[in-house]
Amino acid sequence: MRYAGKSRALDALPASAGPANASISSRPMPARKSFVSHHLSTINPGGFTLIELLVVIAVIALLMAILIPTLRSARELGQRAVCLSNLRQLALAWVAYASEHDDKIVQNQGFIAQKGSRVWEGWLGRAFLLPNSRAEVIQHSHKGALWPYIQDVDIYRCPRARPGHTVTYSIVAAANGSLVEGTYLPGTGDSVPGLPNLASQTAIGRRVGSTVLRFTRLTEIVSPGAGQRAVFIDQGQAPRDYDFQVEYLYPKWSEDNPPPIRHSGGVTLSMGDGHAEYWKWKGRETVNIPRMTLWGGRSGSANVTFEVLKEDYEPQTEDGLYDLQRLQRATWGRLGY
Repeated sequence: MRYAGKSRALDALPASAGPANASISSRPMPARKSFVSHHLSTINPGGFTLIELLVVIAVIALLMAILIPTLRSARELGQRAVCLSNLRQLALAWVAYASEHDDKIVQNQGFIAQKGSRVWEGWLGRAFLLPNSRAEVIQHSHKGALWPYIQDVDIYRCPRARPGHTVTYSIVAAANGSLVEGTYLPGTGDSVPGLPNLASQTAIGRRVGSTVLRFTRLTEIVSPGAGQRAVFIDQGQAPRDYDFQVEYLYPKWSEDNPPPIRHSGGVTLSMGDGHAEYWKWKGRETVNIPRMTLWGGRSGSANVTFEVLKEDYEPQTEDGLYDLQRLQRATWGRLGY
């Protein structure tokens, strides 16, 4: 009741009171104080803070650390595929040569040797002996006995070759190559004065059961078969001794022929039936055998260096011995110790 009466009293106010009330309500309100700093109004709300920027950089660094090894691995796989293709083509050319030369396989040792009127041309000619340029190899008249079958200088070289090396592939010594102790009959293969590399032309390979250790004809590859006898091997550098030699009578690596490791700690090689393989070395010891680098001259604008062992090396671990014996069996068909 009290409130209703008061309401009627307000309604009874004279009209003249209206303007007074209006003047009161129209008074300007005092400005409210802002608690937002004027400096904050200049910040771009779409930008990065320092912490966010550091997080982004850290993520990019992590991704790079993951991707770079992957990219390197992919590059190696591509180069390995090219190398295996080269080895297959060389092996098929090696077989084709024998088929056209009364079953006799090509002379293993590289370059050309001569005694009197007789000339021995190796599978690799003098054109590949430290040329000044790729064009010089092509123009040279002596490219080797297999050139008629493979007339492409790039097939003689692995993409992962050491700088300046125009050829990286060798034929293993067992395939009509250098004379290795215990692999040929005594009294044969006498050295030729001044031309020691021609001694192998008269050497007769030793036979153990059905296995011919050092073969000069395709028909001599019987036990094991051609698919298990190595022919070409990628050394990653030009051969220093014309061919790749691995011991037969002893469990050791030769000083001048270290195990090739350029293909991700492994080796590529091709067999007598024309197929090629990649072997990943099982032993860390095989990859880490102490080596040294020798200067071998210049090829074009590059210094040619060779990698050799500091000395003959006998494996000390089971895996290291497995790697050596695997290559010895593929080379000679069996072990000699």
